[in-house]
Amino acid sequence: MSLFKKNPFGHILFLKLWLIRIAGVLTHRRFKGFNELQIHGSEILRNLPETNVLFVSNHQTYFADVAAMLHVFNASLSGRDDNIKNVGYLWRPKLNIYYVAAKETMKASLLTKILAYTGSVSIERTWREKGKEVNKQVKMSDVSNITKALDDGWVITFPQGTTKPWKPIRRGTAHIIKKNKPIVVPIVIDGFRRSFDKKGLRIKKRGILQTFEVKPPLEIDYENDSMEKIVEQLEYAIEQHPSFLKVIPSSVIQSEEELNKERQWRY
Repeated sequence: MSLFKKNPFGHILFLKLWLIRIAGVLTHRRFKGFNELQIHGSEILRNLPETNVLFVSNHQTYFADVAAMLHVFNASLSGRDDNIKNVGYLWRPKLNIYYVAAKETMKASLLTKILAYTGSVSIERTWREKGKEVNKQVKMSDVSNITKALDDGWVITFPQGTTKPWKPIRRGTAHIIKKNKPIVVPIVIDGFRRSFDKKGLRIKKRGILQTFEVKPPLEIDYENDSMEKIVEQLEYAIEQHPSFLKVIPSSVIQSEEELNKERQWRY
């Protein structure tokens, strides 16, 4: 690899490589040590094309979710089946993995700016700013950057745009899907909300079972499916459709709400 080779966003790949290695080593025990990450379906990742793959997932913390995905993706591509044993898979990680994140979050501190270099496609949230509800117009440059990332590799997005469960899917994700026609792979995670703080940087509780399920790619008719149908399909795929609430015990829902309030207070 050339020392000064860059990706489409101008990031030097050699520097990105070492940032991913260092961050990976520092975070590995959060998923294989302090807590246990139970993985299902990682073999699906090895059958995906090199570019134009969009991963959609529910969201529980700002950074731990993405960190776990980078571990699982690279471990699977290195031949591991549903495990992240032996962190050696980070020696040659896939460098064209990106994740969509709020620009406000990624510019909050020196640490987040460093983390952004590992693959953030930073966008301006149109529905929330500085903790307040807003209604802003979508920036076409943000849409173009996501398209640029898909053209170069894999992109992770959290279509609810929040770490709170059961919130509606943002239509912008459906727009991206209609426009770029990517292979859409759902991921469902759990346990991160209980084991980490809201940012996903501090370990809140140890010994928590974390689950990570990679589902088969969705079947989408890019030409004929409406935005509403794609949104509904995403809700079911990442298990955040309102109908799921009907089969979850009320005690569990109440516990989740209390946990959300606690996380908000701590944050």
